[in-house]
Amino acid sequence: MASLSPSGSDPFIDPIEEVVEDEALEDSVLVVGRDASLTLATDSLIVLVADENLTRRKTLNCCGLIPSSSKTTQAIPFFNVLWAELSDFELTLTYARPTSENVVRVASIHYLVEKAERRKTIAWISKLLDRAYGESQRRKRIKVLVNPFGGKGSAQKWYLRDIEPIFAAARCEVDVERTAYRGHAVEIAAKLDPDAYDVIASCSGDGLPHEVFNGLGKKKDARRALSQVAVVQLPCGTGNAMSWNLNGTDSTSVAALCIVKGIRTPLDLVSITQGDKRTLSFLSQAVGVVAEVDLGTENIRWMGSARFTYGFLVRLLGKTVYPADIAVKVDIPTKASIREHYRKELSNRSDFNSRRDPSIVGDSTLPGLRYGSVQDPLPADWSLVSHDKLGNFYSGNMAFMAPNANFFPAALPNDGYTDLVTVDGDISRSAAIKSLMAVENDTFFDMVHVNYRKISGYRIIPKGQRSGYISIDGERVPFEPFQAEVHRGLGTVLSRSGHLYEAKGVAINTEG
Repeated sequence: MASLSPSGSDPFIDPIEEVVEDEALEDSVLVVGRDASLTLATDSLIVLVADENLTRRKTLNCCGLIPSSSKTTQAIPFFNVLWAELSDFELTLTYARPTSENVVRVASIHYLVEKAERRKTIAWISKLLDRAYGESQRRKRIKVLVNPFGGKGSAQKWYLRDIEPIFAAARCEVDVERTAYRGHAVEIAAKLDPDAYDVIASCSGDGLPHEVFNGLGKKKDARRALSQVAVVQLPCGTGNAMSWNLNGTDSTSVAALCIVKGIRTPLDLVSITQGDKRTLSFLSQAVGVVAEVDLGTENIRWMGSARFTYGFLVRLLGKTVYPADIAVKVDIPTKASIREHYRKELSNRSDFNSRRDPSIVGDSTLPGLRYGSVQDPLPADWSLVSHDKLGNFYSGNMAFMAPNANFFPAALPNDGYTDLVTVDGDISRSAAIKSLMAVENDTFFDMVHVNYRKISGYRIIPKGQRSGYISIDGERVPFEPFQAEVHRGLGTVLSRSGHLYEAKGVAINTEG
């Protein structure tokens, strides 16, 4: 789970000391009554009290018998501050308090404010909220879609228990709708007024965000809708890859906090053409062992997540191959150049619009296809290459494909590329097993037999099989040729950083 404090330690264990700049000290400290003060420090709100309202333990005297009246200090990270307001003469601070490693709950503290201090208190609240929200939009207008079948039927319960209280405490405007059938979210998003909402949040797995992107893509003003409305996930499914990438968690309550504090981030989307149909992909496309493991193990769902490991082992040890003809528009061909590309992005703090392809800006329908569709002749600079021993063809737009599955550590939200991994199916059994383990310990990228490239388009034509599995964002599509093309920054999401995923990136100080 992503840390709720910069240090990664429990931010609510006292005492915590923070340095406040001398020149800002007076405006940063609010004295409330005789026994408490509230200080805006570097990363946290410091609460100094003389009672036990916020502390977990009592301070004892030297004999350990009689409680003393010593003041206690506690810190609430600004990221956890949800709201603050002055009503009549009562100051109320609402925040998300960790109750365990993966759970936060709404909590509040209250102080009476003297009449003479009202003006200073109002100014102090303004400064607090500025620090608490930073680049993030306050009081977001959120359209919530709840998949009643998500989380084995628990999505509705999780929303009411974990998510709704946090949205309410942050003063978000929320409109909730349950999806009734497959494809319903496509219809809802297609009819959505993009001026009425800032966010569409799916209480689901990765299937509903896929539908939402495609629903927005059907609108006459698709480009504006996709740029204006952020698509997010409240993790109520099995993989929850979108939340892992953008929020660093699959906790529903922590994800709700991350969405409240999320920063608008452009997201590359990928057009998939298959036959005469065009769809949008936000996560990944797979042909070969990954697709088959994901979609071909439904009969052993009783094994839980272990079914994926079992499926991989069976196919890797059996040296299963998936022959195909592949043409790729390669933009960054080597691991060394990919590392350098990723290194530059670490310090890139350019604004929202500069992270989008200027050609997609506007109010019209989806942008045209630079490389044509799968039914058109190949672009002149693409060559169709036969891969008779292909074991895995995996194209990722995000880093995590599942918990502990950082397949694409060099993936970036809006660099205009998708990351392509290909692995031959006839590698040794020991190499196959090492590959499976390497994904979990973040060494997959560096393996010699892993071909990793950044690309902007491709066409793949399966051959030698009448049927098989192709996965687009985890959804099964017909087993037939398809073509992909990246659109830089066409979509919008909310992320913690505003420009990176919450995954461990590629090492940048080694040879590639």
